[in-house]
Amino acid sequence: MTEHTRPRVYGAGHDGTDPCATLSDHEYIELSGGPLDGQLLDVTGLTDDERLAGAYLITPHSAYGPGGRASYGPTFSRPWGPWVWEGDVP
Repeated sequence: MTEHTRPRVYGAGHDGTDPCATLSDHEYIELSGGPLDGQLLDVTGLTDDERLAGAYLITPHSAYGPGGRASYGPTFSRPWGPWVWEGDVP
């Protein structure tokens, strides 16, 4: 039997809180592929345009080293998630 693990929330846990804790009144999108694969991104408060644009997310595991960014965004067929990895950017 394998142990089920909860996905990590991007950017959470740096202040000593549970990095897998989600808030019931927040909305999350799963990140698929790349260095942040399987993490959840809190998109609460983003406009529709911002959600459709995607984001460059800081990651310690980028092709450009620690502090590089990974580009994630929606796909044409699934604009509201999950967001897929589009590549690394400096």
